[in-house]
Amino acid sequence: MRDPRALLDTILALHAEVRDEIVAATERRSAESMAAVDRDGAGDTIYAIDTIAESIVDRFAEALAHDRTFVMVAEGLPGGRRLYPAGRDEASADCWIVVDPIDGTRGLMYQKRSAWILTAVAPNRGAGTSLRDVELAVQTEIPLVKQHLSDQLWALRGSGAHAQRYNRLTGACAPLPLRPSSATSIAHGYATIARFFPGARDELAALDDAIVHGALGPHAAGKAHCFEDQYASTGGQLYELIAGHDRFIADLRPLLRPVLSSRGLPPALACHPYDICCALIAEESGVIVTDAGGQPLDAPLDVEAEVAWAGYANRAIRAQIEPLLQTAIQERGWSRP
Repeated sequence: MRDPRALLDTILALHAEVRDEIVAATERRSAESMAAVDRDGAGDTIYAIDTIAESIVDRFAEALAHDRTFVMVAEGLPGGRRLYPAGRDEASADCWIVVDPIDGTRGLMYQKRSAWILTAVAPNRGAGTSLRDVELAVQTEIPLVKQHLSDQLWALRGSGAHAQRYNRLTGACAPLPLRPSSATSIAHGYATIARFFPGARDELAALDDAIVHGALGPHAAGKAHCFEDQYASTGGQLYELIAGHDRFIADLRPLLRPVLSSRGLPPALACHPYDICCALIAEESGVIVTDAGGQPLDAPLDVEAEVAWAGYANRAIRAQIEPLLQTAIQERGWSRP
């Protein structure tokens, strides 16, 4: 692949355009209209607010396809991917570009919490191209209407993570230093097992309690060991680790298929590769991101695979939590996808 740095400025600019348009739309329209269901996709429900951001796929085609061939991976495309320009040979494509126009739709459409635009670029390795191949990642915050600041993060593999903060009121951008927590324990900090949706939240809560009790022992009367933050956005969760707000997060939803099946329930909505395509930024910032078994995170670049993952702010937190997490998973007989 040609130097991915050549794509960075274009992607940053595209993200800024989409961010501003979504914010403008949320200022004009009610939460109820933005939350209306537009259609049900194979991987997720598409709300009215999502349709505003889907134009980013066409914009990438317009901005990039005139001088390169690439495979675009995004929800809404036939089969989840498309070759640009059309009619070329996929084997000759320069790279794969993964786009999630809005990660965190539900929180944004009700104006509860920021969402994120996610984009990752990987050299073309054919059908085996995966998350580990990503060399450039960019994520841009879509702020609430009442919020005047918006953060933008990016990373090139091996070059560290970078961030800037945009002021919607003045139009100014300033470098933003972000560092993961250096705490050596989850005590008095945020540590979360994601359990966004009904179905098997009791199982995830029990696993959460087992990990916290194993790490910190019984809590004192009237005291809190640690806290959790159910941020329903994978990009947002990674941001919280990068910014030093959270110390540990795990999303194990794909492991719950047998539990849901035993209860007569279908598989639940889970994290997909496009949701976590910007894991490179977290890794380049110093966050440790693994799969459910503690191995380096990897996944095919498609819209169907389900991803279970864990993120640790630093090595000390990983040493405290990962053995307890693995034991809890094994005791429950949850197989890893």
